[in-house]
Amino acid sequence: MTVPAEFLGSVGERLRAVDAELNRRYPGDRPGQPIHTAYVCAADATKDLPHEWGTAALELADRHADLLTELAGADSVSRVRNTLAQRPIQDLRLDFEDGYGTRGGEVEDGDATRAGEVLAALPATVISRGIRTKGLTAAEYDRAIRTLERVLDGAGGVPDGFVFTVPKLRAVEQVDVAVQVCEALEQAHGLASGALRFELQIESPQAVIAADGTATVARAIAHSAGRCTGLHYGTYDYSAACGISPQFQSLEHPVADHAKAVMQAAAAQTGVWVCDGSTQVLPVGAEAPAALNRHFRLVTRSLERGYYQGWDMHPGHLVTRWLATFTFFRGALTAAAPRIDRYLQRQGGAVVDEPATAQALATVVLRGLDCGAFGPEDVTALVPAATVEVLHQLRDRKLPTS
Repeated sequence: MTVPAEFLGSVGERLRAVDAELNRRYPGDRPGQPIHTAYVCAADATKDLPHEWGTAALELADRHADLLTELAGADSVSRVRNTLAQRPIQDLRLDFEDGYGTRGGEVEDGDATRAGEVLAALPATVISRGIRTKGLTAAEYDRAIRTLERVLDGAGGVPDGFVFTVPKLRAVEQVDVAVQVCEALEQAHGLASGALRFELQIESPQAVIAADGTATVARAIAHSAGRCTGLHYGTYDYSAACGISPQFQSLEHPVADHAKAVMQAAAAQTGVWVCDGSTQVLPVGAEAPAALNRHFRLVTRSLERGYYQGWDMHPGHLVTRWLATFTFFRGALTAAAPRIDRYLQRQGGAVVDEPATAQALATVVLRGLDCGAFGPEDVTALVPAATVEVLHQLRDRKLPTS
């Protein structure tokens, strides 16, 4: 006696529907994530800001060259100096929220229009750009929408790589409103459907765990209609809301680790990027060496935990952001290369990697290539068969098995 064909057919039909829904919700990781987001008060924004930050960062790097060399070696420091001179900022957000405050309607209207002009005029080396609006709350939604609209008017449309950050997320309904705002602005301004995208800033415990025990961040992604590009952790608002005493508020506090772990799990394989928060310790004056050491350590810690992007609040943060990032990925290449080589040659060894692990190995190498930690020639020098094309095949699990 065998299982009836009708039963097998019904099971297959149900599972195909399940697979289709899973594929829709979890299309996989999205490449191209920037290593950081630089936050600048919108009132201070100019099109020369990347150059100004890069120049200030270079001056700081030169003043503390010995320290930086001790942290990461002369080769990495040289690579960082070149990066600061040519493309210091990958992602820029002009802030109209906490870093801007309340300045009156006419003033913010003018700053918003000028911010749009600045965003449109930024060099192509800034691969992503946008604004942080005020929150979508009953008290601020009208100002948030008006500012966003003025920015788009000033830019003459949607600048390349544009995204806006929605702060103070506490409820999924705010995501529904964000989607409706995008749709209304696209219709009113004759923009293509789907042209506007947003990030959600996780600054509240309610954004992580809702009153009913569900993970708000996971539901938020599901409610975003594909418009949510990232989850950004807000270090100090979140810590304060959890009752953490100010002297212990940090990216590495346990409440931060918990929040980011939930964010990471919610965003995994959805194509939504997770961005770590900021440090309020600036590398200035006599405290600069300690601040540089601290930021280098914090960025390295985040990278080790799979948070490949973080906030930068000061030009000096660029120095250790790039230095820690390059150091991390150069170390990752050294560790991944022999395993990729064995996998490509189907050899044994102390570690036997499966396709999913080979995918992860290729992904971390491609991240290193994307950010400029090393070049393709550095990879093939270690693994001659690991061309960029082969790495992409490994990442996408499309490498032929024979």
